[in-house]
Amino acid sequence: MAPAAASARLLALGAVAILAFAAGSADALRSLGVRDGAGAAAEGDAAVDLNATNFDAFLKASRESFAVVEFFAHWCPACRNYKPHYEKVAKLFNGPDAAHPGRILMARVDCASKVNVDLCSRFSVDHYPFLLWGPPAKFASAKWDRKQEKSEIKLIDDGRTAERLLKWINKQLESSFTLDDKKYENESTLPKNASDPAQVVQAIYDVEEATAHALQIILEHKMIKSETRDSLVRFLQILVAHHPSKRCRRGSAELLINFDDHWPSNLSLSSPESSKLLENVAAENHKICGKEVPRGYWMFCRGSKSETRGFSCGLWVLLHSLTVRIGDGESQSTFTSICDFIHNFFICEECSRHFYEMCSSVSVPFKSARDLSLWLWSTHNKVNARLMKEEHDLGTGDPSFPKVIWPPKPLCPSCYRSSSKTGDGAVQVDWNEDEIFPFLVNYYGKTLVSSYKETYMESLQEKKQVGLVSDDSPSLSAARVPIGAALGVAIASCTFGALACFWRAQQKNRKQRKNWN
Repeated sequence: MAPAAASARLLALGAVAILAFAAGSADALRSLGVRDGAGAAAEGDAAVDLNATNFDAFLKASRESFAVVEFFAHWCPACRNYKPHYEKVAKLFNGPDAAHPGRILMARVDCASKVNVDLCSRFSVDHYPFLLWGPPAKFASAKWDRKQEKSEIKLIDDGRTAERLLKWINKQLESSFTLDDKKYENESTLPKNASDPAQVVQAIYDVEEATAHALQIILEHKMIKSETRDSLVRFLQILVAHHPSKRCRRGSAELLINFDDHWPSNLSLSSPESSKLLENVAAENHKICGKEVPRGYWMFCRGSKSETRGFSCGLWVLLHSLTVRIGDGESQSTFTSICDFIHNFFICEECSRHFYEMCSSVSVPFKSARDLSLWLWSTHNKVNARLMKEEHDLGTGDPSFPKVIWPPKPLCPSCYRSSSKTGDGAVQVDWNEDEIFPFLVNYYGKTLVSSYKETYMESLQEKKQVGLVSDDSPSLSAARVPIGAALGVAIASCTFGALACFWRAQQKNRKQRKNWN
């Protein structure tokens, strides 16, 4: 086995050891635009159909701020007549063509189905249609009735038409949504400029979207070759340890464990065996950030035009978030991995070439996360400065999100020592890098909402709540790792938790010895 692949298996197993605790049963399947299995809906429906088997897990995993749940009966004429009204509102918030994605989850439960009888009783459903509102997680494993005080779940008592339901929602959110809102067309509802720190918390959606989209491109274009596979392994190792999304860390670890099975180092890309292998990988439809990603839309990185921002914005946010999370000892290897990944797998040839030229201009190895974070920030500003001029000359920029030198002064006044404009209108800034770095750490680290800092004790607590993943899990049975090696990997990276890795390795090796005997 190639050294990079072998180390990938060791690192991935260590990561999965801690991530497996939080996995529990299979993730709730999401259906905002892509529908399969649980959460499925009729063709063209935007509302998500849930039942007692997936209701709690689905709503617990939802990242929307609020949910509307309609309890109905399929035999009820009033419910059938109400469905078009509910769908009009659902299409504003659910699915790839939603005007306001990620704000509100619109779901439905058929109380006439026997499997849902107890579920509907939990929420005291006494007429149809029956609409409830609240934070998604508050519905999970909860009960509700009209007599409850201080409950975050509310009865929607005036939502019998699409207009009245949306008016009720607008009143709760102090918003101004309309039934005529369309994707990319309502500028008043676009995210604020990317300089707004209140908006970057939504970027976790886009970091997941960009990660999944990148892997999708790599697989569709068959970009994993003998000369590029090691650079992908190294980048996946960084994602396993430092991706801001827990489910992307888990998915990256699972992909690494099975990497040699999917892409053996001694297999020619043009061989019949390789073609068959690639078909099998595509058939498995591996979802690096969970089955519901990619969703097909952007939030923080959403442009005012369908062709602006999106993937490139999400990828930049991912790279920045990685550089503020690594340790000093990882700075040079992370730099090399990022540069090689963009060089080998970013399919925009000119963009990739420009980025790699800036990588090649670095002559002194990085010795700290601070230095790497500042280099990437400076590089991003250089790219923005170049694109500002090109987009201005060609008229190809996003009028709602013009390229800017970042961060703007109102966002970080202390980052500026002085600024001035040159003769051609370009802005020259004397930056205070001692202020820039903590700003980057806060903006791309602390502000970017995630479950990144899960500790070993927290994972044990979650293990008690959700149950431990079986040793028979196929994602964990692909590698045979000596106990000492697993412990060494664990100690080398405190992110994984040495005790958890050691425990997991013991379980696997006991199982393997039993199989060998």
